[in-house]
Amino acid sequence: MLSQVNNMSLFDNMHMSRALEAAKEAAARGEVPVGAVIVHGPTDEVLSVASNRVLEFKDPTAHAELLAIREVCKKIKSERLVDCDLYVTLEPCPMCAQAISFARIRRLYYAAPDEKGGGVDHGAIVFNAKSCHHKPEIYGDIMAAPAVKILKDFFKERR
Repeated sequence: MLSQVNNMSLFDNMHMSRALEAAKEAAARGEVPVGAVIVHGPTDEVLSVASNRVLEFKDPTAHAELLAIREVCKKIKSERLVDCDLYVTLEPCPMCAQAISFARIRRLYYAAPDEKGGGVDHGAIVFNAKSCHHKPEIYGDIMAAPAVKILKDFFKERR
């Protein structure tokens, strides 16, 4: 299920690095540190950078992925992001995976796996469900070590 990329491009590293910065910004606000970046795949133009804002917005759906998707949909005036790639620091949960499918995201790159709450390669595995209408190309374990460190440091401080 999990696809891994050994030859990440400079742009891929740059986009995931930006997602990691957004995760750090979320942690500084007291949010679970997850960051997301959506780029227009063919041009590599960054369309959105977002991070979790669940506490700030008092909204359980204010995950980084959903906020980024909403912003790009408004920007391009379409609910379909067929030429877009999503970089996220943590494997998307089932809710976010379903939104990725509905938005028709072209490629999903994620850093850290989420063995407990993931919805892509762990847990519900949304994209393998018969009810799933679209499965993006999936690349996991991209710059996972720094993403895991951000998450572990965040939760260590709270315990």
